[in-house]
Amino acid sequence: MSEKELLYVEDCLNQTKHLYQKCGNTADALQDRELKAFAQGLQERYQSVFNQIYKVLQ
Repeated sequence: MSEKELLYVEDCLNQTKHLYQKCGNTADALQDRELKAFAQGLQERYQSVFNQIYKVLQ
């Protein structure tokens, strides 16, 4: 991979990590069970996306 491509992948990882953390923080703050479950589901998806992108680097 070129340096530019690696920077792109790094940016994707950082953005995905940020969204994962935001969904977790939001889920922790929510009282409504349905909304909390939705935010937790999004958090799980972002973790999966992060793992998939990370595998590209291995």
